[in-house]
Formats: sequence, C-alpha cells, structure tokens
Amino acid sequence: MKEFLPERVYFVSGIDTDAGKTIATGYISRTLLTEGVDVVTQKLIQTGNHGISEDIRVHRQIEGRDLLPEDLDHTTNPLIYSYPCSPHMAIAIDGKEPRYDLARASTRKLAASFDKVLLEGAGGLMVPLTLSRLTIDYVREEGLPVILVTTAKLGSINHTILSLEALQSRGIPLAMLVYNRAIATDDKITEETERYLRGYFHEHAPETAFVVLPKLSF
Repeated sequence: MKEFLPERVYFVSGIDTDAGKTIATGYISRTLLTEGVDVVTQKLIQTGNHGISEDIRVHRQIEGRDLLPEDLDHTTNPLIYSYPCSPHMAIAIDGKEPRYDLARASTRKLAASFDKVLLEGAGGLMVPLTLSRLTIDYVREEGLPVILVTTAKLGSINHTILSLEALQSRGIPLAMLVYNRAIATDDKITEETERYLRGYFHEHAPETAFVVLPKLSF
C-alpha cells in the first residue's frame, strides 16, 4: 500500500454519503501499519456526534489499537457538532464558528509527528463546509491528494466519473480509487462496475491506484 501513497497527507472522500469512507480509511491505515508506516487518521469535521469522533473510534477498532493520546486531546477530531447533517448546517445549529483553521493546524501537527496522515472528510467532495466553501475547495487550498471511495451500487459509475472530473478540473491529484464491493445491489452490476471503472481509470487516470476494499470484521 505504501508504494501507492508517497505523500505525507491524503484526503479521503467518497462519491456520496455512506460510501464507506470510514471503513476504507481504517483499512488503509491498518495496512500501512502492518507495513511499518507510522500512520494516523484524522476526521476533518464530525457531525451528529458528541465527545470523541465516532469515525475515529471505528478507525482504531479496524486498526486494532486503543484510542491515541491525539484522539483524547481532540487533535485527530477537532471539530465536533451535534446534528447529523451537512457541516455548514451543523455549525449553524450549534451556533459555533466554522473553525477550519483549527482543523488545518491539527493536520499540520499530526504531519509533524507521523509518517502519514489520512484525513477523512464528511460525505462527498461537493459537501458544503460553509455557505461559500465546499469540501473540494478546502482540499485544493491545502494541496492534498485524494483517496476516493466508490461503491458497487447502480449509479456509482456516474458518481465516480463526476468526482474524477471535478478533481481533474481543479488540478487535484487522485492517488487511489477504493472500490467498496460491500455496498452493492446486484452481483452482475458489482462485477461490471468494477470492470468498467478499471478500464475507464486505466485510460483517463492511469496514475490512480485501484484498490478493492475487502470485507472487514472488527
């Protein structure tokens, strides 16, 4: 895995909500750990939550390690909001400021202490972080390569190619496409979606690694 991910920080996004970003982030992190990479995961913003990010907890379960000191002091989960909705809405409901400067500082702090940082977003690339700022804007501003999680559901080809074109139009590199076969509707569609996406990416984004997410138990 580490040969596909030479940079220090990666942004993990999905083609949609519930594409399996959290599972994929934990899996990639676990794989890197077994390869001797000192890796940590971070959640850019967590909504519908109190205390420590529930997604960070899932990452640690998949990795097979306890919560880290950086989890307990919220370095890995600096922005927590109570209502389960889009970040811009959750921030408004809680009546707080959109402290993405704090998230940025947390990422830089982690990058100074670990070999790799996997920064998981919320939903897809076009999810609004504020009324005037999309997730993809943050990714471009920070200069982060992306790991995109797609699924085997009907419609995934469309969502995946749209996400790829959005990244390419902004000059954002796509380091890895993670194909989540567990989120599927039909075995034939699952097989054909993988076949088609492999061919499409081979032609249009040959630098992107194609990884199939295995079924995990944790």
